[in-house]
Amino acid sequence: MLVLITYDVNTETPAGRKRLRKVAKTCIDHGQRVQNSVFECLLDAAQYAVLKSKLTQLIDPECDSLRFYCLGNSYKKKVEHIGRCPQWSQDDVLLL
Repeated sequence: MLVLITYDVNTETPAGRKRLRKVAKTCIDHGQRVQNSVFECLLDAAQYAVLKSKLTQLIDPECDSLRFYCLGNSYKKKVEHIGRCPQWSQDDVLLL
């Protein structure tokens, strides 16, 4: 399923900047950045549960926020894009 993850991490303190880097790195490991704090991730239910748990543990819920939008498996019908395209399609195979 396609999950859209957005976050807002308070970066007024060194600890906040560190949390932001950790949240971004964790998201990069699981999906594609489509805007500064927005990631598209193709995940199965187990991967989603693990990622959500990791991200939840990284943030400070008193001053940060996470949002998860589960678009399901037929996400292509639900996403409309205008402007510059991401580097690769979510369906592409990525070899590192």
